[in-house]
Amino acid sequence: MASVLKYVVAGVSRCCHVTLVRAHSVTTPLHQGVPGSLWKLGRLNHVAIAVPDMEKATALYRDVLGATVSDKVPLPEHGVYTVFVELGNTKLELLHPLGEKSPISGFLQKNKAGGMHHICIEVDDINAAIADVKAKNIRTLSAEPRIGAHGKPVMFLHPKDCDGVLVELEEA
Repeated sequence: MASVLKYVVAGVSRCCHVTLVRAHSVTTPLHQGVPGSLWKLGRLNHVAIAVPDMEKATALYRDVLGATVSDKVPLPEHGVYTVFVELGNTKLELLHPLGEKSPISGFLQKNKAGGMHHICIEVDDINAAIADVKAKNIRTLSAEPRIGAHGKPVMFLHPKDCDGVLVELEEA
């Protein structure tokens, strides 16, 4: 999210009569267009967390923290079970392996306690976004978009091209 610096007077020193200035970050509008592109970046849809024990993780968010959680849903085409935790401004997606070739199995082998797996950001045109990021040498993890947990097209961007973060783009 881009920020613009806005200067405001924070106070005046009594002994030296020097005006002190402090910079504040001002958030730009929600939908940001990439300069010269045909698509717009939208809101954070969810943060995905790989969990070794889905029932325990679901109970933490539902019973301890009081969040509304979805039922556990298998997504065999992605090799995961998912549970969504509703938050006021976004969601958490709990991920657990489904099947031997699950990408979450490998993640959990390296991170026994689980952890943040990816972030998902909405875009208004998935195909235009994919073409644009590929033109900018950002690798994708599949040749074509697939249908994600919300029934919408998604594409994952390679973490080595995104500052170490696995980024999922989802059509809004």
